[in-house]
Amino acid sequence: MSSLASIRADVRKDLHDEDSAAYRWTDGVLDRHIKRAVREYSLYNPLEQKTSLVTASNSRDVDVSSLTPRVRVVAAEYPIGQYPPSFTPFSLWGDTLTLDLAGAPSGTPAVTVLWQKVHAINGSVTFPSTDDDVIATGAAGFAALELASFASNRVNVGGDNAWGRYLDFGQQRLKDFYDQLRRLPASNRLRSGRLYSSADVRLTSQTTDPGPMW
Repeated sequence: MSSLASIRADVRKDLHDEDSAAYRWTDGVLDRHIKRAVREYSLYNPLEQKTSLVTASNSRDVDVSSLTPRVRVVAAEYPIGQYPPSFTPFSLWGDTLTLDLAGAPSGTPAVTVLWQKVHAINGSVTFPSTDDDVIATGAAGFAALELASFASNRVNVGGDNAWGRYLDFGQQRLKDFYDQLRRLPASNRLRSGRLYSSADVRLTSQTTDPGPMW
């Protein structure tokens, strides 16, 4: 089963940093790089969520500040409970989602928000264990580049070229990481559905007469 500790152990193997008496990277530093790799992974294969919220009283606005850590909002279903679902165009500014409706709904009706979330790794792990190696590859790359940057202007017991070896290793690992991300099924699958433009995209004005259209 995936865990932060098991992925950290995999990263240490990639970095050849398994001597617990002389670690080059502390657990805390590697955990930070692992979490960064998880955030990058989440841009390609986010955790899909469906949350019921309500509008502000007699308003088109919905507070989505509770939807964290958020990658993006995908759709807003209003009114709810219809089949097929009734998805309403919306605009998003900060933590306020505004339904693009001709009139504001009365009261505080429910809105179902479909959104994508950053995967968790502390405690429960939300990505499949088959992707552990992808995360470990990215974390190893980030860790190696950080050490290369730190070591480039310092005397190194491994020789003057030690930082260069970390740089090459880190760059290759990150190339492999992003190649793997682009090959994830979630990155390539087609979704069925209706697409909506945000409200502000459609608010255009015509300032010139284009002339006859025939």
